[in-house]
Amino acid sequence: MSETTKQSGTAPEPERQVPGKVVRSWALWDWATQPFNSVILTFVWVSLYLVSDAFLPDEVAAQNADGSLTCATSADASTEYCRGLADLSADYGWITFVAGLLVLVLAPVLGQQADARGNKKRWVVGGTAALALVQFALFFVYSEPTYFWFGAILIALGSVASEIAGVSYNAMLIEVSTKKTVGRVSGLGWGLGYIGGIIALVLVVLVTQLNWFGMDVSDGLAYRLIAVGAAIWTVIFAVPFVLNVPEAPARHDRPKVGFFRSYVVLAHDLRALFKTHRPTFWFLIASAVYRDGLAGIFAFGGIIAAVSFGFSANEVMIFGIALNLVAGVATIIAGRLDDRFGPRAVIISALVILLVSMLFIFFLREEGKLIFWIGGIVLSAAVGPAQASSRSMLTHMTPDNMQGEIFGLYATTGRVMSFLSPWMWAAFIGWFGATHFGIIGIAIVVAIGLTLMLFVKAKRTPVA
Repeated sequence: MSETTKQSGTAPEPERQVPGKVVRSWALWDWATQPFNSVILTFVWVSLYLVSDAFLPDEVAAQNADGSLTCATSADASTEYCRGLADLSADYGWITFVAGLLVLVLAPVLGQQADARGNKKRWVVGGTAALALVQFALFFVYSEPTYFWFGAILIALGSVASEIAGVSYNAMLIEVSTKKTVGRVSGLGWGLGYIGGIIALVLVVLVTQLNWFGMDVSDGLAYRLIAVGAAIWTVIFAVPFVLNVPEAPARHDRPKVGFFRSYVVLAHDLRALFKTHRPTFWFLIASAVYRDGLAGIFAFGGIIAAVSFGFSANEVMIFGIALNLVAGVATIIAGRLDDRFGPRAVIISALVILLVSMLFIFFLREEGKLIFWIGGIVLSAAVGPAQASSRSMLTHMTPDNMQGEIFGLYATTGRVMSFLSPWMWAAFIGWFGATHFGIIGIAIVVAIGLTLMLFVKAKRTPVA
């Protein structure tokens, strides 16, 4: 009880209540956008279609007509076919790198202005609409080499739209929860995301097994229809967010400034945080790096499975379903470990496991698909806990009067480093000429984040 309350003799105000419909509608946005992440970006569209022999010249694609080449082996990786796939992988990495730079430039100021002007919901809705339009536009990416860059640019634009919408979406967490429920509400969003990814992948597997109901799916039509399906999913399941989640009020303690002036305000906020709450500042920096490494694992994992280890389309999709299941279960179990040992211990342990798993996959890659299955399952078991415990740790480290501001910075800084993994992925493939070397690039990003995290010292404080 504060001194003011003691002196006035009045009872403290009861904790505000957030209607369950608002909470569920907010969390359902993760479900609505999940097909773009799991089906389009990770396990189906990019890995099985965009970065595949469908976009190689016919004479190069014909070199592996029988599917005998495995580009993880040193001998096969040197063939013109595998070098062509490596070039596509690198080119996709570079366009994703440019998208990350756009997020770096736009996300901080747009998120800050949305906070100051009270239009976070508007940015979420606008970004979601742009994401749906991009997915619809993927229908026009035909399986010809000349369409590769069109598809890659569309994917990059979708990533930018999703990331910018995600900044405001994550910043709304405080407004759709209370101090007592922030963990549960955040976990609900993560959980619906994993479940949505599993169901979307299962649906793709089913229609594939049914041979697309006898349709002629040449010229990439199967994948183009998958993109349309993802777009329809996004539109339908984003409706509850649009209808039921209220717009957050403007924060009058935040200055309403122009676009370029917003960078000055952001620098001022970070400088003030460095002076007054240094461990929180360093955690924001460390988490920005390792969270980009986690994003890189999912962004390029499907490409490694298909290109380097020769997974078939069904194998990649089943692999994706398994990984989402393992990640969901591991996140629930890690919540108990978080309560017992603290989020910092969970995060550091998860990052170490990630590094060991990536090196295991890289150095034993020539042993075949089983190596990737083992390493991938272990990877997924560590990714979910690292993500969930990051939010938990920030809750423990954030002063009571700075919850909204710090979570906003967390959402923003998490996007500031979003160019690192694509850059390292593309650079390492370009330097060594084989797709599997991208694993080392992402591992370096995770290692840097882990190193920074070791210097973050935080005292755990219970959340009221």
